[in-house]
Amino acid sequence: MKYFFRKIILILWRVWFYFLASVPIILLFPILAILALWNNGYPSIFWIARNIWAPFILFGSGFYVKAKFKNKLPVGKTFLLVANHSSYIDPFVMLRVSKNPFVFVGKKELVRIPIFGFIYKRAAIMVDRKSSKSRWGVYERSNKVINKGLSICIFPEKEYLDNSKMLNEFKRGAFKLSIDHQIPIVPMAFLDCKRKFPWHTNYGRPGKLRVETFSIIQPKKNHNQMEDLKKSTRTIILNALINDPLQKNKEAIDLEEKIKNSYFFQG
Repeated sequence: MKYFFRKIILILWRVWFYFLASVPIILLFPILAILALWNNGYPSIFWIARNIWAPFILFGSGFYVKAKFKNKLPVGKTFLLVANHSSYIDPFVMLRVSKNPFVFVGKKELVRIPIFGFIYKRAAIMVDRKSSKSRWGVYERSNKVINKGLSICIFPEKEYLDNSKMLNEFKRGAFKLSIDHQIPIVPMAFLDCKRKFPWHTNYGRPGKLRVETFSIIQPKKNHNQMEDLKKSTRTIILNALINDPLQKNKEAIDLEEKIKNSYFFQG
């Protein structure tokens, strides 16, 4: 019975989160639509997303972001922002971390969301993960973003929905992009999102969301080193998750295993 009521509270909390996410989009839609249709409107969309939308959702859901920077990111420079992806709140956390306007590389399926999809289609680099043609098209669309001086954010994990792993394997696309365009990579570790707001409603709680950023990696113009670039970036993030003093990712993994075994036992 105790678990049942806790589950209900978690579900209601999720519903509240989605409600908060939709309110600014609906209220600001006329302004966002105009900016989305304007060729140079994205920096204004980013400003609204970073300073209005993300704080509204995070604070309203009981979260606050605490970022620790290895080096402050120079404003006005183009970067490739790379982080682990373990929660629906990751994009909003990233918006609070980076003052530099950036564009997300995200799932094409999000276009189907009413109202939001109209803005998303014009403000993000969409990719159909099942289509190799779509994945290659990312590079062409990225060219336009980079030429405008904007940064790019990619969550490169292959099977990011698998909460039983500390960090899933990375895809190569982000690192090819970095080498092709000579964009410095900024590795980031989101230390609390997996524990505080996981993909499923098995657990979660409000609180501080810690982010640690690391030294900028300058890629060499050598595609033979792409695998090394991918591995070294992943290792930096993985080590941060493993060595986290609070061990929040491990705590989340242990909870997943406990819940899975509990369901198996009950079945």
